[in-house]
Amino acid sequence: MSGVTETIDVHVPVRTAYNQWTQFESFPQFMSGVESISQVGDRRTHWVTKVGGVRREFDAEITEQHPDERIAWKSVGGDTKHAGVVTFHRLGEQDTRVTVQLDWQPEGIVEKAGAAAGVDDLQVKTDTKRFKEFIEERGGESGQWRGDVQRPSL
Repeated sequence: MSGVTETIDVHVPVRTAYNQWTQFESFPQFMSGVESISQVGDRRTHWVTKVGGVRREFDAEITEQHPDERIAWKSVGGDTKHAGVVTFHRLGEQDTRVTVQLDWQPEGIVEKAGAAAGVDDLQVKTDTKRFKEFIEERGGESGQWRGDVQRPSL
């Protein structure tokens, strides 16, 4: 299992950063490895990605979501296994710290070599910087979903 954690401070209120992150279909505008995302329900999305020449399709299920605090997910079905969480921390009226944590299972020699060389870390770092540019240039979110999804009990 491979993992990466990346943190970035954005100059927008926590509500704005969180609201934008709930707009999954906008991710291709700032995530270079994401070709498309379709929202297929309040808790499910369908992803098409292409990273390092490897194209993947999978569904992701939101496992926990609390407005202005966190969104956690895991892949279900498809040809990739991963899970992640993004958290939002209020630094001030107009500043938010966004932390993205991803864990995934690289498949095949190309993905395993890429993970070992830190390609995945660089991808996440670049995408968080692009999110910062995207949301700060907009000055506001393109939409919002304020629903609350409780973590499943064990």
